[in-house]
Amino acid sequence: MKTTNYSELRNNMKDYFDAVIADCEPLIVHRSGKESVVVISLDEYNAIKETEYLTSSPVMVERIKQAEKDIAEGKGKKIKLDELWK
Repeated sequence: MKTTNYSELRNNMKDYFDAVIADCEPLIVHRSGKESVVVISLDEYNAIKETEYLTSSPVMVERIKQAEKDIAEGKGKKIKLDELWK
């Protein structure tokens, strides 16, 4: 995980933001005398929120676990992507 301080981030913000997106790696920004912050891409944030939503329901967690078990046991069914919207 990359790190920088507030002044360095301010002076090179575009480069740091571009790297966060290109590398899919969070950036820790240290602030003198204050708590540090983490910069992540919007895609990463959305993935975190989706995972949070899915795992907030015990029923959904159980369905995911069962689906993983079924796939491991060869019970999955292959379909084409365009069949998902039919």
